[in-house]
Amino acid sequence: MVDERTAKRGLALVFTTLLLDVIGFGIIMPVLPAYLQELTGVGISDAAIEGGWLFFVYAAMQFLFAPLIGNLSDRFGRRPVLLASVLTFAIDNLICAIAWSYPMLFIGRVLAGISGASYSTASAFIADVSTDENRAKNFGLLGIAFGMGFVIGPVLGGVLGEFGPRVPFFFAAGLAFLNFVVGYFLLPETLTQEHHRRFEWKRANPLGALKQMRNYHGIGWIGLVFFLMTLGHMMYPAVWSFVGSYRYGWSEQQIGFSLGVFGIGGALVMALVLPRIIPRLGEWRTAVVGLTFTTIAAFGYAAAWEGWMIYAVIVATCLEALADPPLRSLAAAKVPPSAQGELQGAMTSLFSITSIITPLLYTFIFAWFTGPDAPVHFAGAPYLLGGIFIAMALAVFVLRVERPTVAAGSAATNPAE
Repeated sequence: MVDERTAKRGLALVFTTLLLDVIGFGIIMPVLPAYLQELTGVGISDAAIEGGWLFFVYAAMQFLFAPLIGNLSDRFGRRPVLLASVLTFAIDNLICAIAWSYPMLFIGRVLAGISGASYSTASAFIADVSTDENRAKNFGLLGIAFGMGFVIGPVLGGVLGEFGPRVPFFFAAGLAFLNFVVGYFLLPETLTQEHHRRFEWKRANPLGALKQMRNYHGIGWIGLVFFLMTLGHMMYPAVWSFVGSYRYGWSEQQIGFSLGVFGIGGALVMALVLPRIIPRLGEWRTAVVGLTFTTIAAFGYAAAWEGWMIYAVIVATCLEALADPPLRSLAAAKVPPSAQGELQGAMTSLFSITSIITPLLYTFIFAWFTGPDAPVHFAGAPYLLGGIFIAMALAVFVLRVERPTVAAGSAATNPAE
């Protein structure tokens, strides 16, 4: 455990790093349909499929390399890995900004996937500086960063998109590079020397990292819940912009505004509700509340046949933001400090598996139910399918994930160091 002063500075900086990364990601979402149509010359249904392939190649690279990134952070520390990831993200956006053909976008997506972005290393960073008492609250910073990022990013992207679909990519590249410069001078290292772990190739591949997690009691069921929840939740980045454009006739600005409102709800819940509800309900019950509202939200978006209904669902179900932090905290409490990077790499691999499946799955469902030969025209079909997956995650969590009976993290051991 690092000293309190370093912990506070590290949390502030990793929050800023994640916030700028999410802004950089969210800023391009409103212009993606128009940009893909410009590069490929196809209609919106086919453009959704092309967008699905971009998400697919990113997720495939992240699946293959995330355990490697996590294990490297356990060996060399969080700081160098996080900085390398942020710099690669800047290069990715620059390539996408200057792309003169659709295949060029794949180069950027491959680089971004290989870097592992910054999420898994940032999660390990947070675990390093957290105690049993504040771990779930600190993981809530991830959600706040995502919420605020999806407030600022899509709205800003919608405004910049009015000047051309490439402009947000240039802005995102500059933002990521600024992020790298700030981190280079200010970001501390949080993995203490005694917790550095020898690098092993057998633990640095996706199957090896996932297999290693079986050595920690209860991780498997939490991993399954996380997998099913993410499998459902990934419908949003896959089809939100396309559904908004097709179903409601939204412009880039309107798409960006809707994502901004979505982000505001999540950020407020993370900042104001999570710190108060965790001490009262505990991590297990808080996760149940979050998963329940996540399920209701998915079905609500599926049923929203008019644009204003989207905002009603966002407001009514914003407590869905409570699901992720307690899940990550429950998992982090089961492994020692020297394996936090490996754990987050394994969880990122689970996330990446869903990211490989969902872009093609949800964009195909969207294209099938909106194309000229659709059996039934129903643009909300992807949300309906996602809701089923999230409902399964809730069922598994309630039935199979045991409630903590001792202080979180007290039983963590390291059988394989």
